Amino acid sequence: MTHDLPELPHLAPSVAVGTLNGRKPREILIEPDAATCAAIAQYLGLSAVRKMRFHGQLAPLGARDWEVSGSLGATVVQPCAVTLAPVTTRIDERIQRHFIADWSEPEGEEVEMTLDDRQEPLGGRIDLSAIVVEALALALPEFPRAEGAALNPEGVLRTAPEGETPLDDDAVKPFAGLAALRDKLDRS
Repeated sequence: MTHDLPELPHLAPSVAVGTLNGRKPREILIEPDAATCAAIAQYLGLSAVRKMRFHGQLAPLGARDWEVSGSLGATVVQPCAVTLAPVTTRIDERIQRHFIADWSEPEGEEVEMTLDDRQEPLGGRIDLSAIVVEALALALPEFPRAEGAALNPEGVLRTAPEGETPLDDDAVKPFAGLAALRDKLDRS
């Protein structure tokens, strides 16, 4: 059984490294339209991406390396981790990626990993869409919470959507009443 993953939304053309001017930065502005924002939401499993904007530059970094840097702003909607009510979050994230021409993968059984997660190997193209969508995904709250939604100290949900009654212990444990009835009948 194969699962088809959604295709990465196309926000901007990838940049061929051979076309870049090694002395001059290139400005980048990515502002997806509504249809592309919907595709990003679907790709990331969000309820919606209301708006999104990346403004930055692709600049030379030394003799052969390149840097993508700039600011990502987005407004996203996710379901609350407790109530599933929609939660709107504003994302403001600084992006910085270094593409290294002489990148070499560490070798050996035990390898010490670099702490700088901004570095990547430089290939023939720089995929701006992948960079921006990845940065958005990493900036999303892992457990968004609607206002007032919380678990009590025992870990039981004590909130409900507007107009509904929160669950009580009897509703959470419907068989507890039947067990008590069974015990009462066994004693008779």
